[in-house]
Amino acid sequence: MSGRIPQHFIDELISRTDIAEVIGSRVRLQKAGREFKACCPFHEEKTPSFTVSPTKQFYHCFGCGMHGTALGFVMEFEGLGFIEAVEDLAGQIGMEIPREGGETRVRPRAESYATLGEAAAFYAQNLKKSTVAVDYLKDRGLSGDTVREFGIGYAPDRWDGLVCSVGAEAAARRHLLDTGMIKPRQGGDGCYDMFRDRVMFPIRDTRGRVIAFGGRILGDGEPKYLNSPESPLFHKGRELYGLHEARQALRDISTLLVVEGYMDVVGLAQHGIRNAVATLGTACTEAHLDRLFRISENVVFCFDGDRAGRKAAWRAMENSLTSMREGRRIDFLFLPDGQDPDSLVRAEGAERFRERMAEALPLSEYLIRQLSDQTDLDNVDGRARFVELARPLIDRLPDGVYREMLIDRIGQAVRMDAPRLRSLLGGAKRVAPKPLRQQRHRISTGRGNLVRQAITLLLHYPQIAEQVEVPTGLLDVDQPGIDVLTRLLKELQQSPGLTTAAVLERWREDTVGRHLATLAASDLLVEEDGALEEVRNSLLHLVARDSSRRRADELLTKAHQKGLSSDEKHELQGLLRDRGGSTGAADGERAL
Repeated sequence: MSGRIPQHFIDELISRTDIAEVIGSRVRLQKAGREFKACCPFHEEKTPSFTVSPTKQFYHCFGCGMHGTALGFVMEFEGLGFIEAVEDLAGQIGMEIPREGGETRVRPRAESYATLGEAAAFYAQNLKKSTVAVDYLKDRGLSGDTVREFGIGYAPDRWDGLVCSVGAEAAARRHLLDTGMIKPRQGGDGCYDMFRDRVMFPIRDTRGRVIAFGGRILGDGEPKYLNSPESPLFHKGRELYGLHEARQALRDISTLLVVEGYMDVVGLAQHGIRNAVATLGTACTEAHLDRLFRISENVVFCFDGDRAGRKAAWRAMENSLTSMREGRRIDFLFLPDGQDPDSLVRAEGAERFRERMAEALPLSEYLIRQLSDQTDLDNVDGRARFVELARPLIDRLPDGVYREMLIDRIGQAVRMDAPRLRSLLGGAKRVAPKPLRQQRHRISTGRGNLVRQAITLLLHYPQIAEQVEVPTGLLDVDQPGIDVLTRLLKELQQSPGLTTAAVLERWREDTVGRHLATLAASDLLVEEDGALEEVRNSLLHLVARDSSRRRADELLTKAHQKGLSSDEKHELQGLLRDRGGSTGAADGERAL
C-alpha cells in the first residue's frame, strides 16, 4: 500500500525506544529490582500492580490485565491511532519515517512541537507590547504569575505577524501550515495569520508540549473564541485545556472539574481551584472521559444555568453513560443564570465555589429529574413514557452494579418493582459471541501444552531462536497453534535481534496477537540459560508424538482392512499405550 510504514522501521523504532522513559514521562515509576512499578494509569488502584520491563520492553498490569509495548502504551494513554503513535515515538527520538511506494518521510512531529513552542513565545512577547490586552487580563483579575503559568499571550493585529516572525524559514512555515496557525492566501501568494488581535491561550498535551491555541477576541468581533483547527498534533475530541497545568499543580487529584472555557479554567486557578479543565469547543467525548478517569475517579461537569448550558449538560450526560461503572462518579453543577465559573468565583470566592461543587447533582439524580420534567409521574401514561425515555439511556450503560442500581432507582420513580422493570428493559445486555477461530490457529492454554510452552519461551527469550534447529516434520504436526510457532521461529531466525516488544508489534493486527501478548506477560520459572534446551525438547517431542500418532493411525487402518502381523500388533500396542487413555485402549481392542 502506498505510504505504508515499512516493517523494518517499526522494528528499529521499538528497539531504539526506552519503554521506561516513554511511560515514566507520563506515569510516576519506581525501581523494583530489574523492573519498574507504578499504580496503573488505566484503572483505579492504591497498591501498585503495574510493571514495566526494560528487558522485554513490555508493560503489564496484574490488576486490570492491560499490557503491551511502548507503542501500544502511547496509543492507549494518549488515545492515538497507530500511525499517530508511531509519529509520536519517532519524533521523540529524532527518527524520520520512511514510506513504502510513496512519500519518503513524514516531517517529524518534534519539529512541529518546536514550532508551536516558538509561536507561544512570540505571543507571550507580544502581550508585553499590548496595553489593551494586558488591561483586559487585569480586569479579569489575573495576576502576572497566572498569566505566565498558563503561557497566555497576544496575537498582534497584523495579517503577517506570526508568518514573518516564526514562519520566516520554509520549514517552520510548513509546520505552521500543517497545524493551521497560518493559511495560504488566495492565489498562492504568501500566507496570513489565522489569529489576529486576540488574547492567546496555548493548549498543551499531557507532556506540556504546545499542540494548538485558543484565541479570545478583544472587542466586539466574531467569533468571540477561535480554536486551532484539528491537525496531526491536535484532536479536540481528546484534548482538555488545563489538564497539564492541573497535574503540575496537584500531586493527587481526587476530583476533576470540567468547565466550558479557557477563562473559566484560568480564573478558577487564580483563586486556588487547580482541578479545572475545559473541553475545546466540543461536547465531552468518551475519549475525554477515558482520560479524565485515568487521573481521578470523580468528575464534576459545570455548566451555566441558561438554556445553552442545560442543553450542553444533557449531551455530556448522554456521552458519559458508556463510561459509567462502579467506582466512578459523575456529578452536575449548574450555576446561577448569568454566571460562569470565572465570574462566580470572583463574586463569591473559592470557598463558596467549593461548597457548590460538593452540592453537585449525581448523574443518576440528574437523569431522573430531567426525565421527570418531561413526564407526569402521577399517572400510568406518564410513568410508561418515563420508562421509554429511559430505555435508550440504560442501554448505553455497561453491565455492572451501577447499571443495576440505576434501574432500581428508576423503578422507585415509576413505582414499579425492580425485577419486573429489569425484565421489561431487557436485563443485562447480551454480548454477541466472538467467532471461533480455526482450530489450527488457536493457541491452547492448557497445562503441559508443548506448543504453548515453546511459543512462551521464544517470546520471553527471542534471542535463543538463532540456536534452535527446526526438526524435520514440524510443519506437518497437526496440533493447534503449530503454524503460529513455526511462523514465530522463522521470523526470529530471519530477523535476529528482535525484542519481545518488536515481535508483538509484528503480530499486532493478527488474530492471535493479543494471545501472544498474554503469553509474553506471563510469569516463567525457566531462566534464559535453560530456555534453549526446553524449546529444543518441546519441538522434538512434538514431532515424535505426531509421528507416533500417524503411525498408529496407519496401523489401525491396516488392521481394519487387511489385518496385522504379530510384529505390527506388538508395535501398535506400544503406540496406543503411549497415546494413553480409554480412547487408545478401545481402538486397540477393536483392531486386535
